[in-house]
Amino acid sequence: MSEHPGRSLLRKWQSARTRNFYASNRNLQTLLGLLAKGGGADALRSRLSDFGQVLAGEVDAFVEECERTENQPRLRSWSGIGELVEEVDFHPAYHEAGRRIWRSGILATAAEPGHGLEQAILFYLLAHLGEGGHACPVACTSGLIKALQVHGSDDLKSRFLPRLLDRDYDSAQRGSQFLTEVQGGSDVGANLCQALPDRDDPKLWRVSGEKWFCSVADADQFFVTARVAENGSGTAGLGAFLIPRRLEGGAPNGFRLRRLKIKLGTRAMASGEIDFNDALAYSIGRPKDGFKIAAGLVLNTSRWLNALASTGVMRRAYVEAVAYAAAREAFGGPIGRYPLVRETLAAMKCEEQAALSSTLYLTTLVDRIETARADEHEKAVYRFLVNTNKYITSIAASAVARSAMEIFGGNGAIEDFSAVPRLLRDNLVFENWEGTHNVLCLQVLRDCAKLALFPNVHDEITTLLESLEDSELRAEVPGLVEAAGDLSARVTRSIRNPEHGRIHFRRQLTELARLFQAARLLWEADRERAAGDGRTKTAVAQFFVRRHLMSAYRPEADPSWNRRIDTILADDLEMTR
Repeated sequence: MSEHPGRSLLRKWQSARTRNFYASNRNLQTLLGLLAKGGGADALRSRLSDFGQVLAGEVDAFVEECERTENQPRLRSWSGIGELVEEVDFHPAYHEAGRRIWRSGILATAAEPGHGLEQAILFYLLAHLGEGGHACPVACTSGLIKALQVHGSDDLKSRFLPRLLDRDYDSAQRGSQFLTEVQGGSDVGANLCQALPDRDDPKLWRVSGEKWFCSVADADQFFVTARVAENGSGTAGLGAFLIPRRLEGGAPNGFRLRRLKIKLGTRAMASGEIDFNDALAYSIGRPKDGFKIAAGLVLNTSRWLNALASTGVMRRAYVEAVAYAAAREAFGGPIGRYPLVRETLAAMKCEEQAALSSTLYLTTLVDRIETARADEHEKAVYRFLVNTNKYITSIAASAVARSAMEIFGGNGAIEDFSAVPRLLRDNLVFENWEGTHNVLCLQVLRDCAKLALFPNVHDEITTLLESLEDSELRAEVPGLVEAAGDLSARVTRSIRNPEHGRIHFRRQLTELARLFQAARLLWEADRERAAGDGRTKTAVAQFFVRRHLMSAYRPEADPSWNRRIDTILADDLEMTR
């Protein structure tokens, strides 16, 4: 009996899907060559390729298994003999995935400053699985590592850092960050959880209160903000504390896991509500610096990595969609030959490459700051970009994932057909992690007013555009300079008039983020053309500029529009139009 033709095409699609997330990503490899400095590049590429293969094969299968409804994490408060344990039970596939992820050194790289690019690319590759149950633990652990490295006492570092940096999943410990309270959310200054000095040891603290959204509820070390009475109200009254999950002997350290959250996305990772009652805690830094540590190190680390997660979601959505478009036939041929499908795919690819460009540039700033090589201009651009980039990449990723669902048609909504539904669900959660869009935009507005960040950002964009040497790319500059000038006047008004800015700055910031990404894409294309290629990146940059930054542009009036799309897709979609 012959095979059904439609099922034969689906088998063709499955066999064409990438088997290595790194080796199949030519743009990532090119960017690594542009940004990586120093020796060891070949060894790094080999490690990335090995990890990309493991993720696309074994780990992806494990994540699919533990994402099933019947296999999601479950709360176990009591042991079989009635002892309070407060544990979260996971499907065995969850731990199998974790062993392979930790083995990559994704957290061990944080032991020494200056390895941010390596960690960033490992995390970006990991996020091709969506959150996958482990991306959030990696991000939260990274934030705690940085907080301890910068502000922890020698005793805290020696006691708690080594197991956070361990490559062995089974012996390593994971970190978490519990800031959110039911009445507070993004308004962290409204938090009520309290910290009191221990009655017997003045170096220790006791924390009591409830936390409302505790991701990585199974973590071994909790980073918690709590109110120190003598420091007053608002964010100034918050201290930063490390709370071990267990006391010596193994008993839970003064906390109860009230319940696990039932979430739209990130379902393989355990989030819960936790009550603390006299939990033993250690101060990280001075109690009066708690919010500064939480926002400046822990949240900013998560925002940096969150952008990489959204970018990884975009890349996976694109490679799934482009492979499907090459195999799926309708109306007499593969759907990837139809103009509207091709334009959708091109837009997806351009959004991902713009996000990767801005996020890896942010990563270079992270490295320069952590190794004390950054100047004041770079620090200002970092302060602007760490919030702006998280905002713009998370919005773009949800749109790209929805476009992938469109390419798949009805199959795009089927959970066991492809990773696309999981990618969309997870990224919708990414959008609200570490601050909603409105909160982040207003934070950037306040930072621009207080720290005069905008001139540095404007100068960075201008410098990138002025550095272009290729004549075709330089032709893009006048239009972008004009757009930058108009935007500059509008942004300046919002900064000077906060009441006006609170209404209008989000729209302006969206344009400014796109302008920054466009300048980075053009800079990369210029460097690639100087090295002898750059056709694809040039088409990507031109497409991105016209789509987002030329208000009067009309594709139907541009005879190069279709040809540009063909160039963007040429490396990925082998078919005739």
